[in-house]
Amino acid sequence: MEGAISSPTEKRIAVVTGGNKGIGLEICRQLALNGVRIILTARDEKRGQEAVEKLREYGLSDVLFHQLDVTDSPSIASLADFVRTEFGKLDILVNNAGIGGTTVNFETLNASKPSNNLEGKGINGIPDWWKPHMQESLGRAEECLKTNYYGTRDVTEALIPLLESSISGRVVNVSSTLGQLRVISNEKLKQELSNIDDLAEKRLVELLNLFIEDFKEGLLNAYGWPTVYSAYKVSKVLTNAYTRVLAKQYPNLCINCVSPGFVKTDLNWNTGILTTEEGAKGPVMLALQTDAGPSGLFFDQTEVSTF
Repeated sequence: MEGAISSPTEKRIAVVTGGNKGIGLEICRQLALNGVRIILTARDEKRGQEAVEKLREYGLSDVLFHQLDVTDSPSIASLADFVRTEFGKLDILVNNAGIGGTTVNFETLNASKPSNNLEGKGINGIPDWWKPHMQESLGRAEECLKTNYYGTRDVTEALIPLLESSISGRVVNVSSTLGQLRVISNEKLKQELSNIDDLAEKRLVELLNLFIEDFKEGLLNAYGWPTVYSAYKVSKVLTNAYTRVLAKQYPNLCINCVSPGFVKTDLNWNTGILTTEEGAKGPVMLALQTDAGPSGLFFDQTEVSTF
């Protein structure tokens, strides 16, 4: 029956965005190993189907693919309609899809890579040796915010009614320690983002627009925004804040954000130090919880941390 609460004996259903590679694929694998039915999503249908086949080769047959572009409203609506028609509910949503928002000169980056990836780790976790090889354009910044923030928000909002039909609905937003408030030097802004009682999603959108205007005018430093990897950091700061807003709005669901750690993936040009298996542990831990569980928190891997 549509809108009915699922039985505790029913198999859990999970949607994982950006599931065709890296941490997303590993999250799918670990959840499937724990008996969860997986809807693996990706923008590219061929890559998504190949990822499903790869999991099936490991003996994980209860995995299916559905195309999803988190920046495209019809694509999001199509996924929501599919889940509603096929299952009538959703137990787990892992918002993993994301991009870095920079252009990188891979040739010079690889040539300057130190033997120890932690060497020269500069302020707020960005290795100093990355910086000369990164370029941030307005177009890439806007694309980053559209994917990382608006994509997460729009997919979540489309699937919330289905999550509410679960007895233990879970939303896990894959974030970053680069999204902690320490990356912002504007104290007034930090205080505003810390005041969850007065924070609303509408204000987060206003802040995103302010960031873009300051980016256009070259005023990031003047107004206390991050100046390196700036769009990515801001997208994660505001995704973390959105997680808290959402958790307050839907107390019947468990909604958290989690940094997987510095994992070796395409997002950091494979300069990370953790494996995808290690990086998936935190998101999977939060996804699999079936009791009342924590909500509205930020986890650094598997431990609660600060916003």
